[in-house]
Amino acid sequence: MTHRSLADVDLFQKRVLIRVDLNVPVDGNRVTDDTRIRRILPTVEAVVEAGGKPILLAHFGRPKGQRVAEMSLAIVVDALANASGRAVKFAEDCIGEAAAQAVSALGDGEILLLENTRYHAGDEKNDAEFAKQLAANGDVFVSDAFSAAHRAHASTVGLADHLPTVAGLGMAAELSALENALSTPVRPVVAVVGGAKVSTKLDLIGNLLEKVDAVVIGGGMANTFLAAQGHSVGKSLCEHDMLDTAREIMGRAEAAKCDLILPSDVVVAEAFAANAPNKTVSANACPEDMMILDAGPVSVATIIERFKASKTLVWNGPLGAFEIEPFDMATNAAAKAAADLTESGALLSVAGGGDTVAALNASGSGERFSYVSTAGGAFLEWLEGKTLPGVAVLEG
Repeated sequence: MTHRSLADVDLFQKRVLIRVDLNVPVDGNRVTDDTRIRRILPTVEAVVEAGGKPILLAHFGRPKGQRVAEMSLAIVVDALANASGRAVKFAEDCIGEAAAQAVSALGDGEILLLENTRYHAGDEKNDAEFAKQLAANGDVFVSDAFSAAHRAHASTVGLADHLPTVAGLGMAAELSALENALSTPVRPVVAVVGGAKVSTKLDLIGNLLEKVDAVVIGGGMANTFLAAQGHSVGKSLCEHDMLDTAREIMGRAEAAKCDLILPSDVVVAEAFAANAPNKTVSANACPEDMMILDAGPVSVATIIERFKASKTLVWNGPLGAFEIEPFDMATNAAAKAAADLTESGALLSVAGGGDTVAALNASGSGERFSYVSTAGGAFLEWLEGKTLPGVAVLEG
């Protein structure tokens, strides 16, 4: 699949509307993590170097069409200026006179940030008139927010009806990584799917069974599969109403010749608490008064051997209760092994999803993966095989 890129459009002396993701975590008036800000800088710099004027469109929070003071994008101006090393101007609206005047006054080498697009109900409704008003301030539309690509909003899709539309460098990198991992992967392909509940990952697992050679099931959802096999899971998190579904998935995996890898040993404790007394038992021997909180060392060794036998890895979700020690051990060990294999050139590793990013970063391995997506819902929908509206408008 090909997507139009920055190389396909002339940016010289053009007003370049760039849809970015600046929905960053804050504490009071301070940005606490500028990862998403740093992700957009290559595209911004490319526009400046090509002689264009970067005008940023973004949302912040969920103001639902209202002007909510604490959801103003003004809070990211200083962090954006510090990260980019450039002067950042701010307009108090993304349409109308305030935006138009700010665009007209924008100097060479400066960045303009327009106010929260979701201050207007027309954005989430993909209102044609609102999209037209946004487009009035640009000559080219650059989509660089994969994390918002699963939403058919005016600022992600509607603008494409009015302006030449291309993918930014961040969007292009994300699409390339995902296509290399699932659309045209080097085989064998192994996927790690973790999380609390099977019910939230049905579409994902169903799509992966047809595309990968093995699926490692981890986290709380593994307990549901163990219970479906007839094993006691004690007080563990388990969706007992999903046992038939889990058995159906196991049957589909067998039919698709996709190995479904479940824990063979588990770490159990009486309480979900940091450093709770724990022990490792066989996956079929969880005591009735205890709960499964992590995969055991034999399971981890099996997973790592599968990584070594694979060429491509797709990872979504932790293997255990990674938020608390020592139940982060399986996730950390597997992540480190995947990172080591990636750095040696033996494995292409792509990961994404909120808990996944947090777990990999906590393990110290995230930056050593081939690609880690900061997108949540969009990453999951892509893995589920769904068409993303914000990606469809870039195809050419």
